[in-house]
Amino acid sequence: MLDNLRKTDLQVYKAVDAEIKRQRENLELIASENFASLAILEAQGSVLTNKYAEGYPLARWYGGCDYVDRIESLAIQRAKRLFGAEHANVQAHSGTQANMAVYFASLNLGDKVLAMDLACGGHLTHGHPHNFSGMFYRVFTYGLNRKTERLDYDQILYLAKKYKPKMILAGASAYPRIIDFKKFSEIAQKVGALLFVDMAHIAGLVAAGIHPSPVPYADFVSSTTHKTLRGPRGGFVLCKKQYAKKIDNLIFPGIQGGPLMHVIAAKAVVFKEAATKRFKNYQTQIVKNAQALASALEKKNFRIISGGTDTHLILVDLTPKGITGREAAWVLEQAGITVNKNLIPFDKHSPVVTSGIRLGTAAVTSRGMKEQQMYLVAHFIDKAIENKDNPKELEKIKKEVILLTKSFPLYNEIL
Repeated sequence: MLDNLRKTDLQVYKAVDAEIKRQRENLELIASENFASLAILEAQGSVLTNKYAEGYPLARWYGGCDYVDRIESLAIQRAKRLFGAEHANVQAHSGTQANMAVYFASLNLGDKVLAMDLACGGHLTHGHPHNFSGMFYRVFTYGLNRKTERLDYDQILYLAKKYKPKMILAGASAYPRIIDFKKFSEIAQKVGALLFVDMAHIAGLVAAGIHPSPVPYADFVSSTTHKTLRGPRGGFVLCKKQYAKKIDNLIFPGIQGGPLMHVIAAKAVVFKEAATKRFKNYQTQIVKNAQALASALEKKNFRIISGGTDTHLILVDLTPKGITGREAAWVLEQAGITVNKNLIPFDKHSPVVTSGIRLGTAAVTSRGMKEQQMYLVAHFIDKAIENKDNPKELEKIKKEVILLTKSFPLYNEIL
């Protein structure tokens, strides 16, 4: 494996080999990460990386595009069929660029946007002042109900009427509950706003029918193809037919040049995988695992934001444990458990420190783990934080983690 890389560049080979070992041995609980199937890895690592194909199928600026046209057309048709969309663009290099295309296609610079506050679960591209979205547009934010830690649709309607945004953005990167896209649509209609949904985190759940789809209600839907969808790192946009030309023109030549045809091939594969019964069963297990992990952690005196989860994602308040998110993420990594620090709603700490961590079960479910293993994972997390100042105990936990991961090999295929 990787023989040519080893012969050509030993330094890069060693780093890649070490990363393979890390992924095999660690418990991957970062909610935005997953393990793509072997078929996807093969498509992405293919000779398609050599091919330039500016433009769209049957309308390229380069010759020799017959086969990549076939692949991109498959990806487009499969995405439309999977999500019931009128139009799909699969060329966005990332979720951020997919979002950028939607902003540029639907708004003028300085237009008003109503989006979820980053501190309550929103994303950088939903209006952070250091992101293009916050630099180019006037972004107003909605948050969560302090008591329930859930979306308050009456409050969102109030803010929509107050600010009269041209676009309302729904979707989040750290919100564990079902989002009511129908209500968002009704709010948008009442104030004459466009509705844009970023479903990057829940796309796999939506594809499997585990989470309600935003497609019937939104003018634009963006997503990544990794996370719960379990594909390559990349983005795509779904939209109503009336916006198809604008979106296509904004992605190319608007914000991108040549599409990454090897990645688009991998996207085509994931859209096919996501249409199977096995994939639906996998998504169902993701949610079961998240709920089991949340319940187990709660019993160990961790406070779970909103009291639980409906998705793949858990937001944990570490305040009862007397540790910050930054410190907890470092401690858990020493024990072979990968998470990310995360703000909790109305956090008293800064985004650099945070009071919480964000956990996700998509990657461990890809390995075949089920509820029983989630109780063990909760035990590891609790034990590691209790022994945060004891390197020997953390090393012992890491050995236990490795024993668990060896029982669930990284590419024990479930699709």
